[in-house]
Amino acid sequence: MADTTRKAARPVPPAAPAGPKRAAPASRRTRFSRRLTPWLFLIAPLALLLTFTYAPIANMVAYSFTDWDGVSPELNYTGTENYTELLTRSELFEVFFVSGYYLAASVVQIVAALYFATILSFDVRFRNFFKGVLFFPYLINGVAIGFVFLYFFQDGGTLDSVLGLLGVETDHAWLGTPSSANTSLAGVSVWRYTGLNFVLFLGAIQSIPGELYEAAEIDGASRWHQFRHIIAPGIKPVLSLSVILSVSGSLSVFEIPYIMTGGATGTETFVIQTVKLAFQFNKTGLASAAAVVLLLIVLAVTWVQRRIVPDEKVDLV
Repeated sequence: MADTTRKAARPVPPAAPAGPKRAAPASRRTRFSRRLTPWLFLIAPLALLLTFTYAPIANMVAYSFTDWDGVSPELNYTGTENYTELLTRSELFEVFFVSGYYLAASVVQIVAALYFATILSFDVRFRNFFKGVLFFPYLINGVAIGFVFLYFFQDGGTLDSVLGLLGVETDHAWLGTPSSANTSLAGVSVWRYTGLNFVLFLGAIQSIPGELYEAAEIDGASRWHQFRHIIAPGIKPVLSLSVILSVSGSLSVFEIPYIMTGGATGTETFVIQTVKLAFQFNKTGLASAAAVVLLLIVLAVTWVQRRIVPDEKVDLV
């Protein structure tokens, strides 16, 4: 009897504390709404992209297989006749030689932008002022730039006046010969687009951890060694992007030569020629084929560049 009482009097161990309650599984309707929400935000930009980018490209490709003149409601399917004409008429591709001037100018602007971005990434006086000065030309409208430099290079214009103040007398027509005209126009493109490359390089340089520069200075590394072993590897992806933009831009130059010379004096580019085919000679079908060819050339050059210099993950830390 006593044993039974002892057993009954034993304290009962407290129950284990209950764990955190698990959330009830989301209903099918909730999961569907979560998946649908991002697409609702994408409807407007996707509609604009399809309407103003991919639909016009599709129409351009379709027109390239016709003889449409851009005005008549009637158009006839001609197959690959426009592409055959482009490939068999060498004068239609000779304008690509003009792109060589702008390609050389792209090298100058990349080197200049990289130089200024490297200098102004360090602590120098008035660096914010110089940043604004370098980037300001890119903010100006291309048409306005064309008119400004049209007066800059004209006979007796700003350039001749400045040279006269320096004691250099010249009666050279800067836009009068193909070589000088293309060189002058390429120089304008350097002045305008250096700021864009400068901002890209500056952002990439400033994204590099500052501890690397401090460690390099402690080890006695000079500015050149810091550029070679820290900055250059760190901005390689941005440098590759700048090269792609420069090459594609050199092949599709339009604004500056069209405003300043209209393609005269041997300054006609492939895009100016395409515009003339469409709106001056009413050969919209042939102009569409030329635009498709230019697009394919730019894509091919970009693909080759990416194959030669592939993107690699850079780990400096």
